[in-house]
Amino acid sequence: MGSYSHPDQLPYWQVNIPPQDREEKCPEFLREISDKDISIIGTPDEAYRVQTWQQVVDIIRTARLADFQRWPSDLRRYRQYTWELKRAHGSIMNFMLRERLSWGEPVVPQGSKPFECQEDFKISMNDWPYGLDKRIVHLVVWTKFDLPDDRGTEADIEAFVNKTFSPGVSQDKVSDIIP
Repeated sequence: MGSYSHPDQLPYWQVNIPPQDREEKCPEFLREISDKDISIIGTPDEAYRVQTWQQVVDIIRTARLADFQRWPSDLRRYRQYTWELKRAHGSIMNFMLRERLSWGEPVVPQGSKPFECQEDFKISMNDWPYGLDKRIVHLVVWTKFDLPDDRGTEADIEAFVNKTFSPGVSQDKVSDIIP
């Protein structure tokens, strides 16, 4: 699984694992993962730097969502968890729809436009949050409707965020992200 520049360097799947628990071969759930994930999982937890509020704002404003990262040991656990979910439920989507959201299939919105009906969306904490400053809360809004990538959708999302979250959050924190 790749070459290492230093003979004492651990293979990525052994980093952040106590010596007595290290496996000689790469676990199946860590095979065929992206170079980005290999790099993150191969980083010692103590070398990881949390993403700050300003970094989060910049990532969102510039639509670089792939720049979000989990703590290395959390990413390893996430990879194992999602691998097990796929084996048990066929896909992560099947698990989410049936177990977490309790939405039957086919998923059909009741409203004729986004965010019109409360039954058409659910808000939850991210079960596997990114490696962000502990003061940042990562919520996920699950929707039964498609959100096209256009200006009208941006306006719908902004109105929803302002109505749903702004009353409990100072305006300067909301406006940091929403242009």
